[in-house]
Amino acid sequence: MIAVLDYGIGNLRSAEKALQRLGADARLVDDPDVAATADGIVLPGVGSFGPCASALESSGLDRVVIDAVSRGIPFLGICVGFQLLYEGSEEDPSAAGLGVLAGAVRRLPDGVKHPQMQWNVLDVTRSQLLAGVPDPAWVYFVHSYAPERTEDTTATCDYGGPVVASAERGAVWGTQFHPEKSGAVGLGILSNFVAAVEATGA
Repeated sequence: MIAVLDYGIGNLRSAEKALQRLGADARLVDDPDVAATADGIVLPGVGSFGPCASALESSGLDRVVIDAVSRGIPFLGICVGFQLLYEGSEEDPSAAGLGVLAGAVRRLPDGVKHPQMQWNVLDVTRSQLLAGVPDPAWVYFVHSYAPERTEDTTATCDYGGPVVASAERGAVWGTQFHPEKSGAVGLGILSNFVAAVEATGA
């Protein structure tokens, strides 16, 4: 079972439906005890870093994330859910991230439209999650902030300069773009995640 964490923010069903389309047993889960039994975890996120961080903590699902990561359960963060894996964000310096990945989330460069709301091309350096994506791989972004580039970065896009599009560390993956809104390329990426969950649970 893949738990799509439901912590009271919007637009969760698109991730759930995309995973179900691939044949995965994906479910929206708001109960930490149920989420703790999942074979894979997906943390979506839309809106602002601060409210999402607060909602995740209030739901008690933040502890599920930390526990899943510590146990090597395959984990995927999407958009703000990806940003929450870092230590914090310039969008709301008073809000703490989960600190699963080192670094902070930064505002997109000056001189470009905020938010980036468009399809863009991935420049993949290395990635298990992005294995097999076509070249070029077009994916869909909606964001004004992105994590800073670190050794965990696996892909960037060009938006006023290189902008982090994905990262991974062990069984933790994150995408700043929305795979569930990125057509066949996005479904291929989610299929890689489902395969990782199945391999871990086998």
